Amino acid sequence: MKPSVQQLYPLVGLIIVAGASLWLERVTTDSDARLSAEARTAPDFVAEQTRLIAFDHTGRQHYELLADKITHYPQTDVTALDLPRLRYEVNGRELYLNAAQGEVLRRGDEVHLKGDVRARRSAAPDRPEMTMSSASLTVWPDDERAETNDPVVITQGASTAHGNGMKSDNIFGTLELIGNARVNIPRSNRNSP
Repeated sequence: MKPSVQQLYPLVGLIIVAGASLWLERVTTDSDARLSAEARTAPDFVAEQTRLIAFDHTGRQHYELLADKITHYPQTDVTALDLPRLRYEVNGRELYLNAAQGEVLRRGDEVHLKGDVRARRSAAPDRPEMTMSSASLTVWPDDERAETNDPVVITQGASTAHGNGMKSDNIFGTLELIGNARVNIPRSNRNSP
C-alpha cells in the first residue's frame, strides 16, 4: 500500500522545520564564533614611538626597548612590536639588536625578534666590533641569553662565522654555533716589519 500525499505532508513539514532549525543554528553560531574570535584578537593597548626601560636589582638601567609601535593582546598576553630596537650595556660594552617585528611574551621574560634581525656589539680595547645577522632571534633579557635556529652570520673584525643556528650566554659573551659551523679567520702578519 502506497502512502497518500496527505500522509506525506506532516513528514515533509518536519523535514522543512528540521532543515530550517539546522540552517538557523549554523547562521547564528558562525556570527557568534566570528564575534568571539574578533574579541579574542582585539588589542587592549596600542602605543606608538615607545621607549621601555628595565632596571637591574641595584637600580641601574639594564636595557631599553624602543619600538615604532607596540600592541598588547590581553587574551594571549602577547605584545607585538613594530621595528623593535633593544639596547644593552654588558660589561661596559653596548649591544644593539633590531628587527622588523617582535613579540614580548611572559611579561617581558622572553622576546622573539624576526625579520632581518641584526646585532652590533661595540668594540673593546682588546676586541673589535662584532655584528650578527639572522632571520630570527629569541632573547631572554633578564637572563642575558639569546638563541636562534635560523642560519646566522657573525663577524668580528676580519673574522667571519656561519652556522645553522646559535646559542649565546651573557648576550654574546660566549657563542655556540649550531650545525654546519664554518669560521674564517684570516692569518695574522706577526712577522711583518
